[in-house]
Amino acid sequence: MCALLVTPAQQNREQDLQVRSLSVAEYRSFLARHRNASFLQYPSWAEVKDLWRSERVGWHYPGGEISGGALVLYRQFPGTRKYFAYLPEGPVVDWTDPHVDRWLTPLMRHLRAAGAFAVRIGPTPAYRRWDAAAVKAAAGPGRRLSDVLASEVDPVGAALADRLRTRGWKRCGGESDGDAQPRHVFRVPLAGRSLDDLWSGLNQEWRRNVRKSAKAGVDTVIGTAEDLPEFYRLLRVTEERDGFRLGRSLAYYEQQYRVLNAEEPGRMRLYLAVHQGEVLAAHTMIAAGGRVWYQTGASADHRREVRPSNALQWRMLSDAHALGADEYDMRGVPSTLDPDDRSFGLLRWKLGTGGHVVETLGEWETPMDGYTNAALYRAFQAYLARR
Repeated sequence: MCALLVTPAQQNREQDLQVRSLSVAEYRSFLARHRNASFLQYPSWAEVKDLWRSERVGWHYPGGEISGGALVLYRQFPGTRKYFAYLPEGPVVDWTDPHVDRWLTPLMRHLRAAGAFAVRIGPTPAYRRWDAAAVKAAAGPGRRLSDVLASEVDPVGAALADRLRTRGWKRCGGESDGDAQPRHVFRVPLAGRSLDDLWSGLNQEWRRNVRKSAKAGVDTVIGTAEDLPEFYRLLRVTEERDGFRLGRSLAYYEQQYRVLNAEEPGRMRLYLAVHQGEVLAAHTMIAAGGRVWYQTGASADHRREVRPSNALQWRMLSDAHALGADEYDMRGVPSTLDPDDRSFGLLRWKLGTGGHVVETLGEWETPMDGYTNAALYRAFQAYLARR
């Protein structure tokens, strides 16, 4: 959770926070003070999403320091001069502040002036958490995460959800029919833990598989841009085997690798598991501020007995720890706990790292005031559904 950076004297002013555009340098300076900001809020992400227009904005009191910030992506509605404004896993503001209008009102004012007809935000507080042991014990036919008593309910997230609802914001649809980012994610805490603690946190199967991989001679190495075509080939193999389709091209991953590492060398890494001269698995990792994300994983259909993916994840966890990260985010997991559901295998695999499942607040949308904007919003939703 990012801390509010305004002084008590500034808080007591009767003036409202204002929102203005920021230069790249100003925005980077702001992010340097916020270790928990998502990589989706960094300037480089705008270059990854180059089909969207982008803007960096900051909240401040007149003459004061920037106390909140956001990367805004604008998608133009065909045939109009109106835009859908999207803040992926943002904005980066003090969500613990009960006076949420302090942040939302000037944001909406700024976006309306920029031509937005609707806005989608991704507040970062968690909503609920489940320990790995509790999730594993609750698995069964027809079961879902919502059937299990959470190990922890985040009071900040619960209060914020209520505040957004009372102001007319609507939570986007479920994990497969609304949110652009995963609502349920898996996170491994790193802060205050030694590498031995992380190893002990793995379950017996994971530790056995990592040892088995090392004994079989699997090497884990960091690749380069030249290895991305092999990563993409394995990704297509994985999609076919596991029955999903990310819909990304090789050019997308090449651009992502290029622009993220241009912003900061090592921001995006490609890890390879090599056995007898062949790449058997390839995973991507992103590091920004105090967080590290496992983004995309791919593996071959053969020689799975040497457990290349377990070896890669242990290497990536170890490297995230060495970077001083506070947590290792393994990104999306399904909400099903039914062992017969094909997607449950992904959750079961991540549970072995000993972290916890987190239900985020998800993404929230609202149209701008006015009949025309509301009509455009409905039309835009239909347009996205057709695409």
